[in-house]
Formats: sequence, structure tokens, C-alpha cells
Amino acid sequence: MDFSIPDKIKSIIETIDTFVREEIQPLEEDFLTSPIEQTLPKLEEKRKKVKDLGLWSPHLPEEYEGMGLSLNEFAHVSETLGRSPLGHYAFNCQAPDVGNMEILLEHGTEEQKETYLRPLARGEIRSCFAMTEPEFAGSNPTHMASSAVKDGEDYVINGHKWFTSAADGSAFAITMAITNPDAEKIHHRASQIIVPTDTPGYELVRNIPVMGHTGEGYFSHGETRFTDCRVPQSNLLGEEGRGFAIAQERLGPGRIHHCMRWIGICERALELMCKYAVSRELSPGKPLASRQIIQAWIAESRAEINAARLLVLQAAWKIDKEGQYASRNEISIIKFFVAGVLQKVVDRAIQVHGGLGVTDYTPLAYWFRHERAARIYDGPDEVHKAVIARRILKEYGVQTSI
Repeated sequence: MDFSIPDKIKSIIETIDTFVREEIQPLEEDFLTSPIEQTLPKLEEKRKKVKDLGLWSPHLPEEYEGMGLSLNEFAHVSETLGRSPLGHYAFNCQAPDVGNMEILLEHGTEEQKETYLRPLARGEIRSCFAMTEPEFAGSNPTHMASSAVKDGEDYVINGHKWFTSAADGSAFAITMAITNPDAEKIHHRASQIIVPTDTPGYELVRNIPVMGHTGEGYFSHGETRFTDCRVPQSNLLGEEGRGFAIAQERLGPGRIHHCMRWIGICERALELMCKYAVSRELSPGKPLASRQIIQAWIAESRAEINAARLLVLQAAWKIDKEGQYASRNEISIIKFFVAGVLQKVVDRAIQVHGGLGVTDYTPLAYWFRHERAARIYDGPDEVHKAVIARRILKEYGVQTSI
């Protein structure tokens, strides 16, 4: 198992790192402290530069104007982009679009690819993913009330969703709804269906405030409703009743993307922590114990980030080599472990910055607000830990949960 970075990828990462530091990070203060309309025109200029540099959509094959990187290669890129809240968006590999592109690439018909994937890949439109429902625990996605009933050549969709991230301004939603309520296995009851957001009966109710901040546009989490929302059955993605299986295919690479993005956040937070600690070291009368605590935080953060990175790269390597099913444990492990490291490193960085750390003059407070959900979405920590423990205990003859 070789985790050394090939020279080709090293060169790409160096170019991207320079671009993020010199072109993207200077936009952060406007993004964090001003209405999004003030930052978007500048951000669109940067996206055009990314295209001109040949760094657009690193996760997509070249036939879709991407860079054609493997999952392991893209993991390194995702870490570098994660250093800025704007990094992934600038390179057209932001969630949920990145996952939706992968679904369309794998399961979309030729018509669906031409209508939805190609403009998404070109960055001409955005999309969202509507699965979680406020009336049901998101920790068990098989439990949902949204339905899609056949009527002639159409599906008629009724349902209530929330945390439909980036719904504000999206051109379409990939929507999970029950199409086969009588299927014997609960995992065979739901399907994924493309719903253009201009379809009558689709409604963006509101953008949900997250810890006091309501985002706009791409940087938002929407509450959505489907009321007798009618779309053609040709908008079905893959086979009917395979919605959960497709969602699992999406989640494996998606967790690699998220975890490496979180590691990028950790690296930036550690960098900010160290720079600020050094600048404040000159303050007269700083207690020795205080300096030693900060030194311990720095050392612990470095060790935890290194460990997290190796876990994620090993999971990506195994997915590439053996597939997602064989990598279930590795995927669950990185999900809760890296999310925990992220919380600790960002919290330490805020503490070192003192009052400045809770303002929006650095990205730390933004990450603290928005990335706390890392321990909740795509399966809460507790679920992943319980699943892994059950699989381990099976090796000792235990067949039920304890």
C-alpha cells in the first residue's frame, strides 16, 4: 500500500494550492462579512480562471471536461481545496453537485446526461439532493414519507424535505421518494427521481438558519415541499426501487470527499493557530502554563491530522481496489474519526485566537458553525460506531447488538 503522491498529482496540487492561497483566500473576508452578491461576481471570475488552467471538475472524466482523477488522486486535491470555504465551489467539485454528477455519470440515461450532467459539469447550472425529512430521524434514511405514485407516464410526488443543501438557485433536485411501498425489503422501496425546480408543485419553503446564520444561493440549506409535483417517469435514475443502493454508491466516494475537505480545514486551522500563537508570544507576561497548553494543542492537532489523513487515503485506496462494499468499515471509521478531529482542531484554533476566533474576520467561526454538522449528516457518529462494533463482534460469535 503506497500512499506516496505521484509527481503528476504533486504538480497539480502545488498549482491548486498556489491558486487557493493567492486567488481564493483573499475573497474570504467579503464572503464571511458581506452579502453573497458582493462575492459571487469575483468568485465567477476565479472559476473562469480555473477552467483556463485546465483544473476544472477534477473528479470528472475528460469527456465531461474534467481532469479524470481517480478517487485517491482527487482525495489529495480535495484536501487542498478544503483550506478555503470557497475552494471546492471555485473548482466545480462542491457538494452536493459532485455527488449528483457521479450519480448521473453512473446511472443516468443518455438523455439525462445531456440535459442535466453536461450543463452541471460545465458549471452552467447547480443542483441539490432532497432526501432528509424533518418528520423522520435522518439517522435511518429508509424511513421517509415522500411518495412518487405512477399516473399515466408520470410520477406524482408528494413530500416534505429539509437540509436540501444548495436548493436556493438550483436547476434540479435529485429526490428520494417511495415508489414501491409494498416491496418486501425496506431498502427496495425508494427511488431517485430528477425533479426540475421549475416544476409546478415544487417549492423552496425557506433557507434554514444554521446557528443563527441563514445562507443564500449555493451556501444554503433549504426546506422544500413537493405537492402533487408531476414529472415524467423518464426522470427515474437507474432502476425503480434502487434509490438506497444508488445513495450508498454516492456516499462512499462522498465520504472520501468530505473527509479530505475536513482535513484541509484542519490544516488551515492549524496554520492559523500557529501563526497567531507566534504573533501573541511577544505579549508581556504571558504565563508559561498558557504557552505549554498551546504547544500541546499544536502537537496533538498535528498527530491527529496525520492519522486522519492516513485513514482516509487507506479507505480511498481500498475503494479503488476492492469496491465500496468491501470498504464499509473503513468508510464508517473515517466518517466519525475525521469529523471528531475536525471539531477538536477548529475548537483549539478558536481558543488560541480568543475573541478574534469567534468573529468572522477569520474562517474559524464559519467552520465551527457549519462543520458541526459533520458529526450528524451522512450518518451520525453513534450509528457508524454501532455498525462497526456489530461487525467486529460477529467475529467473536455475537450475532445481535449489545
